[in-house]
Amino acid sequence: MRIPKVACKIEVYAAVNPSEDPAKVRLAVSKVIQSNDFQYKEGSIKATSNELESLLKIQETIKKHRANRIYRRQMRYNTKGDTTWFYLNKQAAFVDVVAICDESEESAMGPIKVIIHSKDLDKISDWLAPEINEMTG
Repeated sequence: MRIPKVACKIEVYAAVNPSEDPAKVRLAVSKVIQSNDFQYKEGSIKATSNELESLLKIQETIKKHRANRIYRRQMRYNTKGDTTWFYLNKQAAFVDVVAICDESEESAMGPIKVIIHSKDLDKISDWLAPEINEMTG
């Protein structure tokens, strides 16, 4: 499915615990979002993007592992107005694995939080984690 042309803002946050190297946390974040805008302040790494393409790694992982329902459920549950979000496991991201967490506690060192702002969240959800028909999918 082609990447929809929608206005969006994507923010990705990860806390940097006192026992963690900020460069390693930045590396973990960079493995889930393609962004050139990384900031470190007040004990967290933040990456931002205005391009859906920056979520391609997540989208490809969802497709490969047929995790559509899990992501759609999380995005639907966490939607408020024009914003939705989900957690990813920070340690898994560090070793180049995209793994969703239902709750922040599932990632021992804290999660990576992916926040998506857009007036077209439905289009983004349909691209990121399309619904799968039971008969064909």
